[in-house]
Amino acid sequence: FGSSRRLATGPVAVVSIMTATALEPLATAGSAEFIGYAVLLAFLVGLFQLALGVLKLGLVVNLLSHPVIVGFTNAAALVIGSSQIARLLGIQVDSADHWLETMVRLGRAAFTYIHWPSLGMGLLAMVVMIVLKKWRPRVPNVLVAVVVTTLLSWMTGFENNRIVRLDQLQVQGVPDLIRNLNSTLDHIDQTGAVRNQVTRQHHAEKGHGTDRDNIPEQDKNGLCGRCHQDKEMDIVRLQDPAFRRSTIRMQKENVLELHFMAGVLDQYIAGSKKKADQMRRRLRSLQLVAVRDDHAGLRYRPVAEVPVDARAEATVWRMRIGRGPVDEKKIQFIGGGEIIGAVPRGLPRFSLPRFDWQVIPSLLTTAVIISLLGFMEAISIAKAIATRTGRKIDPNQELIGQGLANIVGSCSSSYPVSGSFSRSAVNYQAGARTAMASVCTSLMVLLAILFLTPLLYYLPQPVLAAIIILAVVNLFSVREIAHAWRIRKSDGVISVLTFIATLGFAPHLDKGIFLGVGLSVAVFFYCKMKPMLAELSLYEDGHYRNVDHFHLRQCPYIVIIRFDGPLFFANISYLEKEATKVITQRQKAKIIIFKCNGINYIDATGETALNLLVQRLQAGGYRVYFSGLKVLQVLNVLRASGTLEVIGEDHVFPTLAQTLDVVWPLVHRPEDAGHCPLKTVMYKKDEREPGCRQAESPNVQTP
Repeated sequence: FGSSRRLATGPVAVVSIMTATALEPLATAGSAEFIGYAVLLAFLVGLFQLALGVLKLGLVVNLLSHPVIVGFTNAAALVIGSSQIARLLGIQVDSADHWLETMVRLGRAAFTYIHWPSLGMGLLAMVVMIVLKKWRPRVPNVLVAVVVTTLLSWMTGFENNRIVRLDQLQVQGVPDLIRNLNSTLDHIDQTGAVRNQVTRQHHAEKGHGTDRDNIPEQDKNGLCGRCHQDKEMDIVRLQDPAFRRSTIRMQKENVLELHFMAGVLDQYIAGSKKKADQMRRRLRSLQLVAVRDDHAGLRYRPVAEVPVDARAEATVWRMRIGRGPVDEKKIQFIGGGEIIGAVPRGLPRFSLPRFDWQVIPSLLTTAVIISLLGFMEAISIAKAIATRTGRKIDPNQELIGQGLANIVGSCSSSYPVSGSFSRSAVNYQAGARTAMASVCTSLMVLLAILFLTPLLYYLPQPVLAAIIILAVVNLFSVREIAHAWRIRKSDGVISVLTFIATLGFAPHLDKGIFLGVGLSVAVFFYCKMKPMLAELSLYEDGHYRNVDHFHLRQCPYIVIIRFDGPLFFANISYLEKEATKVITQRQKAKIIIFKCNGINYIDATGETALNLLVQRLQAGGYRVYFSGLKVLQVLNVLRASGTLEVIGEDHVFPTLAQTLDVVWPLVHRPEDAGHCPLKTVMYKKDEREPGCRQAESPNVQTP
């Protein structure tokens, strides 16, 4: 239903992060309530996008200028590509709040350890795809690479995992480290639950769509007020219903304390998460070897501490440490590469999302932001691909398509989705030409989910990383930024700053887009506030040109001033000042001609200022004439406001040539034609070709 033939829609990093951030205060991550709110949010996002598309409000995409798209595309390609390096190298790296910090973590992890078989598998896939694309372009290179590496993974035993108990680890401090990690994660969950309760009470106190009569009594109590008085952060006590019932009921004027309490809990959670990340990195950095003991069985020790005569295995083992707690009885050890593994069969249940009318008001603002952000990211990706294919993009149709995708997706338990940069890049790289490519992809995914999931088990993760990296490499183009810089320096600056901002704020790519749009709007208004104002004289081609650019002499008695741009409140004072400056420099001037072909809009402020300017010039003894006024946009406005009467209808002409035919004889004799710069081309003294030259057609209207 969208207008882009190559845009692939699905879960994306920015929308996923915003969804998680918006729902975190309302429910515990991963809970059934959290998932239900995410599905409901997807429905609201789709509904808002569909409404915008039906109402033809896709014009917001006009704010995405080409320099913004170029800067965003290059930065997004770099971010997406670099996010796959960890999988390509076979290492574990947690994503940080910022891309640069993630890259630092990646560098530290890669310096410590690289799983060379994983890197080799990824490079093999790259070689297969590059060679086939160059020498056999009709062969589906991605499919061939996937089949070859999957078979190789199955035959060589690429995956080598093992389950280990905590008591099998003979590493000083590691058992305590694992217990501390689990304890920290448990405290984060408990604190998050309390923070959610505080947020719900905050919404209840403010009346954000919640009926206080339906709130349980323990949730109406003054949880924060009591906690602030005691200055305690005892999670167990905060969760005790008896403690909450004993507190003083929170009044509406104390809502600020709820804000403060939520902030304290957020700081506590942030500190705990940082501590947990440090413990994860330490556990992941361990390289262990299994040593066989006749009495105790297998024991795992650091590589550097294994005795020479010990019966040790050749495999170097690493811990798989995820975001959740570590099961002390089932610690996952990795001795090989990462594969896709078991993929659940079957389709999700199709049903409408559950509408929680008490939560919907809290989700509306987030839904609007995600709708606009998701659309802007999707349309920027679509336009980036369209610039390479020459296809036109319809923003309204794209809004309808994105809206329907979110609405239908919410009926199958999907959270908000948008145009995916990586999937679209793969789609484009694979040679997709029509929307049927996405349909075929969906059918293949459906077929794979129902029947082919066992065949995907051995597909190496580094191969998927290689596919994405090659796809986004083709979208990275410094030449486009250089081209924008050559066209106009301001466009180049916008492109570079958008690129830097997108990298700096990554993975929050939306901020880079917003900065680029803001810069584009600022440059646009700056140009409109200082439009071109030029004095004209006759040039060799018979047109009236800018005297400064072409070094032309001016007629001492007639001043021709050209306006380029609209006359409105933001620029009228600048135009008035510059016009007055030009006129006052011409002491012998008697006639002022305003060439207005470039004026396509005038507002009340512009009309009033123009009226006053004409009156001042007339009071100073000048005769004021206008040429090239557009009838609908300008002339009718001047007629309706009475300014045309001040100017005089006989002082308004359709073209500059007709104006000069009337006014030139008023201040010249016929024999002066050979000496007047408006009839004969005359250069200034510093011109390389001084003197006069008869123009081909002295009265030709300038374009």
